[in-house]
Amino acid sequence: MSSTANPIMIGLAGQQNAGKSTMFNMLTGANQHIANYPGVTVDKKVGSYRDKEGRVEVVDLPGTYSLTSFSLEERVARDFLLQEKPEVIVNVIDASSLRRGLYFTFQLLEMSFPVVMALNMVDVAEANGHKIDAFRLSEKLGIPVVPTVGRKSKGRAELKQAIRQTAGTRPAPLPIQYGPLEKPLSAILDLLKESESLGQKVPLRWLAIKLMEEDNEGIRLLKEYHKDAGRVLDTVRDLIAAFRKDTNLSPGDHVVACRDQLAVAIVDECVEITGKDRIRFSEKIDRVLLHRGLAPLFLVFTVYMIYELSIVQGYKLTAITWPVLAWVRGTLAGFLPDPGMLNDTILRSLPLWMIDSVNTLLNYVPIFLILFALIAILEDSGYMARIAFILDRIFQSFGLHGQSTLPFILGGVFTGGCAVPGIMATKGIPDERSRMATILTVPYMNCLAKIPLYALLVNIYFAAHQSWVMLFISTITIIMAMIVAKLLTMTILRGQETAPFVMEMPNYHMPTLMGVLRRAFDRTWVYIKKVGTIVVAVAVCVYVLLQFPGVPEERMADYEVRMGIALADFRENIQGTDFAPMLQEDQAILDLLNIATTYREAKMAASSQEASQTVDERYEALHPELFPLLRARTGETRAISRSLRTLTAERGDIRAAIREDTIVYSYFGKVGRALEPVTQFAGFDWKINVALISSFAARESSVATLGVLFQQGADENIALEERMSRESDAFGTTPLHALALMIFFALYPPCLAATIMIKVQTGSYKWMVFSIIFPTLFGLAIASGVFTIGSALNLSGLQAMAGFYVVALGTALLLSFVRDPAWKAEQMASSGIKGA
Repeated sequence: MSSTANPIMIGLAGQQNAGKSTMFNMLTGANQHIANYPGVTVDKKVGSYRDKEGRVEVVDLPGTYSLTSFSLEERVARDFLLQEKPEVIVNVIDASSLRRGLYFTFQLLEMSFPVVMALNMVDVAEANGHKIDAFRLSEKLGIPVVPTVGRKSKGRAELKQAIRQTAGTRPAPLPIQYGPLEKPLSAILDLLKESESLGQKVPLRWLAIKLMEEDNEGIRLLKEYHKDAGRVLDTVRDLIAAFRKDTNLSPGDHVVACRDQLAVAIVDECVEITGKDRIRFSEKIDRVLLHRGLAPLFLVFTVYMIYELSIVQGYKLTAITWPVLAWVRGTLAGFLPDPGMLNDTILRSLPLWMIDSVNTLLNYVPIFLILFALIAILEDSGYMARIAFILDRIFQSFGLHGQSTLPFILGGVFTGGCAVPGIMATKGIPDERSRMATILTVPYMNCLAKIPLYALLVNIYFAAHQSWVMLFISTITIIMAMIVAKLLTMTILRGQETAPFVMEMPNYHMPTLMGVLRRAFDRTWVYIKKVGTIVVAVAVCVYVLLQFPGVPEERMADYEVRMGIALADFRENIQGTDFAPMLQEDQAILDLLNIATTYREAKMAASSQEASQTVDERYEALHPELFPLLRARTGETRAISRSLRTLTAERGDIRAAIREDTIVYSYFGKVGRALEPVTQFAGFDWKINVALISSFAARESSVATLGVLFQQGADENIALEERMSRESDAFGTTPLHALALMIFFALYPPCLAATIMIKVQTGSYKWMVFSIIFPTLFGLAIASGVFTIGSALNLSGLQAMAGFYVVALGTALLLSFVRDPAWKAEQMASSGIKGA
């Protein structure tokens, strides 16, 4: 074998749960970063290390079971190998599952790459009674085989040495013969050799096998690089038909059988079983965790702990992070133009809007850190695969995946979750169609921000039946999510890629602290970077729609008159004092108001007496002539200070009223009024419409906006519930109206943050827009149906609620029996019906 002194690139490939990430960390240490493969959302981990001969760049490929084109991860890994052509492929194999790992190794060898096998977790294999002869295995495969224990960094030096020695060598000869398939493969190979460009792009024997397997990517490559692709494909079809007729097998099944036979033969020859009757440690654990009666209990406990630790405890950490983010906001605000008397300039309001939007999302970082760490523990330990096993059959009935469980839990199956981490948790779902269905239905769960509106409506309209109504809300969202998932997978998601469900039970492993922390920080950093790039565009759009065209001139004139009266009263109150001359101009009073506001905020942020004293000293130095009014100590200054507080309160009220009018007269506000002819069928008036539209930015805005819009009685310090109740009595609003609103709110589009996450996870603005439009129309149709039918039948709110629940539950049960069209088509194809 030769060596090379040039920098080289290697690909780290292997199946899931083989310890590939641990191996990547072992090789690269801290010198690594995460990006995305072009055009897809799959993470691309890249790192490097140096040996005596130069730099070695390591690309960690997605964990896959094969190199077909079933899943996104498989396509990404295969495209990288074909296009980048790394000098060496390090094939990481779980030594305790050697037979399964060899199947993947054969595919790498068929692609004619120089391969080094990292026989990982040999300690686990030996503990299970499997003693592997690595030297013999190397001879059989014709490639270097290095025993390793990644989590203990054992075998690192030997692996690096093998990588360097293998770089630049010719690939090992193929060890696989396919018997009766060899003759058709030889015929296809002759046809493929007619194209010079094709041989430069891909290994021809590998492509011949892919064509016999009817692989879509293989057919695409043929059509792209072979001038007479149609003739070749006709020949391939004839050869496939002849092979099926002779053997009663599909070429794909025959290929799998040959590889498996070879793997069995190699394992028999290279592995010594020292404890045949010994029960493996993983099997002992599975006898408990996968027990028919206990498995659901362990699953519920696991997801509950994830929910408790990431959402509940993680949210408590925001008490630490939010002050930091608020301090950053305050500091940045200090560099912006000062606030105006009634309005702020766009140079101040827009940057603050952007900062607030970013801060809202960054406030989730503690939750994400804990969530990603817990997910890493579940993945590395091997229990994540068990979760999919337990729930997959139920979820498959609705087009979902067993791994959809965790996103739904985080989204709020237990009232109080959050759609943002729920959508982020869909990252590990291997089936693209199920992943998309999960992403689009997680927002239906009961996130924490929906609760205030539910509580408001329940207290007003269902005070005597609060528990039953909350139970209805908690369960109807799950039922509706299942219905929507089934409808989407049967229609618009029908063309999405699906992957055969591979029910693999990896051995249990103890996760490493560094591995868990590194993955948690890596994934969180990717979130921060992606949010930072997308939030800018979305936040600007929402700002424009909520702030423009602005308050009409006549109403602004009224507010200016009101402010002028307040200023006149203030001047009258300070008349005759030493401060009157310096506060005659409006600008001087505005400066005083702004200084007083920042002074008050700084004093509130001071955590000690010394810090408070420092604030006083700083403001006295900066504003010596006004400081006596900030910290009044004489009778005169106290009187002026009281007048200043009155003026500040009046200014605050006027600015709040202007903000309210800004919403009412904004494009969103106009849309709210324009929608009344449509939403009246659901019982919504323009105020409800505006509240719902404004809640798109954040769910909490719905109640806040209602508080703004239902102003009558606010001056009497009456709670919003009573104010809305008064108007309900006046305008005939009933519990049926409230039910329709709750149903629509449950099916409402995701909030701004969740919408951004949908863009991040799908990598598509198209799906982001769909996630807004579809739930709006679907939710409005359902709410209108419930309200209209309930009104026509003169049903009470509870009666309509019960009827809707029965219909929804019955629909879900019926849909669960509808056969999945994708799997049905696949079965037809595999049985030859399609091609007949």
